[in-house]
Amino acid sequence: MKKWYSVIGDPIAQSMSPSMHGTWFEENEVNASYIPIHVPVDQLEQAVTGLRTLGCSGWNVTVPHKTAIIPFLDRLDQSAEHMQAVNTVHVLPDGSLVGSNTDGSGFVRSLEEVYGDRAKGNPVLVVGAGGAARGIGHALHSMGYGPITFTNRTMEKAEKLATGIPGSSVLSIQEAEASLTDFGLVVQTTSVGMSFALEGMPLDPSGVKQGTVVADIIYNPLETEFLKHAKEQGALTMNGVGMFVHQGALAFETWTGIQPDTEKMTQKITTTLGG
Repeated sequence: MKKWYSVIGDPIAQSMSPSMHGTWFEENEVNASYIPIHVPVDQLEQAVTGLRTLGCSGWNVTVPHKTAIIPFLDRLDQSAEHMQAVNTVHVLPDGSLVGSNTDGSGFVRSLEEVYGDRAKGNPVLVVGAGGAARGIGHALHSMGYGPITFTNRTMEKAEKLATGIPGSSVLSIQEAEASLTDFGLVVQTTSVGMSFALEGMPLDPSGVKQGTVVADIIYNPLETEFLKHAKEQGALTMNGVGMFVHQGALAFETWTGIQPDTEKMTQKITTTLGG
């Protein structure tokens, strides 16, 4: 019997997950399909019930549902428990829904694939305080990066996130902009600059020092305004394609037990997006 998988979010039209997982299913001769489903915030519980009832074998979760979905799942694995955010749901044979988070591990894999351990041993600034920031912050801390500082327009959210990661701290956007030279790694995790979302930059990267690694987890467009300005200051930049591919590969492996070809997929997505 053919299986089917999905990705839920709001918005969802921009997602390349269907193309990526569809290609991997085909390459690995897995009899399955993958579809995007637009789920408004006020319909999340009904959507989870529907996915379970209709026999979906697993799904990815994107903004803004990564934290909100937790009460509707049966349990979380260790990654999601620590991060209190879910980007992958696996349906067990008994129908139980297990939430996990591959965002953080996917980001670190992509970072080290491009820059090795260059960013280790330096203070880290994470811009944003949502589910992606939480996942990346925990993964960086667990793999020896940091100390980590969070900055966000809403300080309350940044402070709440920082309490869950030992040794981390918070700065206002203005304070972060004024102290950018202190950081060896800057990670932008908000949706500001994404196609179909908010234009502009979450903070001004003009103060970043030359040689700082600056990452933006957005992959469409390939170079956000934030990355463009950081590069002009001499920063080493990285877009979100690698993280997107690696977090997806970890989800794919969870569902199928198969490790897909990430290098080939990264090249394909970059070319598709005009790189």
